[in-house]
Amino acid sequence: MASPEIALTSSVRIAPDVIYRDLEDEAVLLDLKTGTYFGLDPMGTRMWHLLEENGSLQLVAQRITEQYDVTADVCERDLREFVERLREKGLVELV
Repeated sequence: MASPEIALTSSVRIAPDVIYRDLEDEAVLLDLKTGTYFGLDPMGTRMWHLLEENGSLQLVAQRITEQYDVTADVCERDLREFVERLREKGLVELV
């Protein structure tokens, strides 16, 4: 069965076995269940924190476009791709 498509109206939650550690402007994620490590650059770290706070992709995109010099279209595309990579690794789940 195919995974549902990630849309701006989607919400996610961090998978229960995932922990993370901030390292200056970046972060490292670890899935305790699988041992998968995943590194985040500064923008990925900011998106991760916003997802953790509220889970709503729409709110994350809004905050990113308010805080950074990026168009809504580019932000939305990058955010959906980011969340899809996290979901493929089992680090987040659609809710």
